[in-house]
Amino acid sequence: HDIYSIEDLAQLIYDLKNANREARISVKLVSENGVGTIASGVAKAGARVILISGHDGGTGAAPQSSIHNAGLPWELGLAETHHTLSANGLRSRVILETDGKLMSGRDIAIAALLGAEEFGFATAPLVTMGCRMMRVCNLDTCPFGIATQNQELRKRFRGKPEYVMNFMLFMAENLREVMAELGFRTVEDMVGHSECLKVRDSDNSGLELNGIIGQPCHEHAVPSEAFDFELEKTVDVGVLLPKFRPYMKKKPAVHREMIQVTSTDRTVGTILGSEITRRYRDTLADDTYVVECFGGAGQSFGAFIPKGLTLRLTGDANDYFGKGLSGGRLIVKPEDNCGFVPEDNVIIGNVALYGATSGQAFIRGKAGERFCVRNSGAEAVVEGCGDHGLEYMTGGTAVILGKTGKNFAAGMSGGTAFVLDRSHTLYRRLNQELVSMEDVESKTDRELLQRLLMQHVEATGSELAAELLGDFEGNLKNFKKIIPNDYRRIKAVMKEYEDKGYSAEEAELMAFDAIHAGSGKEKH
Repeated sequence: HDIYSIEDLAQLIYDLKNANREARISVKLVSENGVGTIASGVAKAGARVILISGHDGGTGAAPQSSIHNAGLPWELGLAETHHTLSANGLRSRVILETDGKLMSGRDIAIAALLGAEEFGFATAPLVTMGCRMMRVCNLDTCPFGIATQNQELRKRFRGKPEYVMNFMLFMAENLREVMAELGFRTVEDMVGHSECLKVRDSDNSGLELNGIIGQPCHEHAVPSEAFDFELEKTVDVGVLLPKFRPYMKKKPAVHREMIQVTSTDRTVGTILGSEITRRYRDTLADDTYVVECFGGAGQSFGAFIPKGLTLRLTGDANDYFGKGLSGGRLIVKPEDNCGFVPEDNVIIGNVALYGATSGQAFIRGKAGERFCVRNSGAEAVVEGCGDHGLEYMTGGTAVILGKTGKNFAAGMSGGTAFVLDRSHTLYRRLNQELVSMEDVESKTDRELLQRLLMQHVEATGSELAAELLGDFEGNLKNFKKIIPNDYRRIKAVMKEYEDKGYSAEEAELMAFDAIHAGSGKEKH
């Protein structure tokens, strides 16, 4: 839900390149009619690898409807993509890869002749390690110990790396035999030579395949034509890295910088964050490095920033604020003399904190739509949000000090939310399919809410949060706690196991198994 257009995808590709400047950014597309047009947009957006994935293969964790009804054979999508990119002068920008149950050297040869340069394998290597295609990967009951966290089942695993190595050697040998028959010395020489293919005489599928194999196209990627993201022009490379590097010695020193940002400065802080991660992982204390920003931030402000880095913004921010937050701290507030009431105005755009895994965000003002979608561990305080807030959230804590939009907490399966509901109308906007609404009563919940409100006041100077803290016990009646039903159950069972002396990790696995076993009994 962070991608609704080719521009959104281009922004994600740019974000990922900032997160790791050495990486090849790969975009996976399902084989379907028209995939070549989509691939052209992906190539223009800067992806280095385009993976065309066929309808076959896949794991038992996929829904049955997807296993049986999604996508087309990889041959169709690959051929269309190769020809469309070539016709538009884009083939040299990207490397084409394909997957979807490649089971022999012959399959690899066909893929190369249709335009692929790289090939993905999953089903066959899994089988070599003992998989018997039970298709219960999502149930934690794999009898061969592959797709499970159950320690007893994992003892049954008999796979060895040598099995996969032997399989790949046999695949290469089989491919070498096919290449010898066709007269090709290298795989690169084969790319696009579809004239070497012909339709079987016994084919009775009714498909017209001459459009695929009758138009040889030999163009393929040239590494020198990789997309230029112009990262040297970013605030991170031009300003932040030179200023912070002297403080990144063996023993990091606390440092603070001030910069001006505009809406054209996208993904601010991410390259600096990647450098911090490369040097220190997640070992730094909070606020070791602080960047004071002023102005209107562009898209993906603070995306993926790690623990130890704090971005404080006085102004406002565009969409994707804090995407993939990974331990860092983000603070946004308006200017002191802004002339408007912060809690009544939107200060950050849509899809903020999408996929955040850890860290904190304090936002003095409202967020747009899809706030904290897929949050799995971050703590966030905001003073209102638009539609679809906390959609598919799986962990972390969100405090909403104002009204929410419709469809709040849809698909939320983990984590906790505290919502200020003075009008007591939240139930009208709450998607109650998976969650329940209750009062804030336990000591643990009260302490957590109070701590986050205090941190919000300290970080942003929020008058609203300060007012709530002024009569905290009296204002608790206006807060509603939102918690997923299954999440509440598993937390209760975990506590029982922890009270018996098990570690948190052991308790989590045992609680999952206990609840899953109970659900099975209920079904039967």
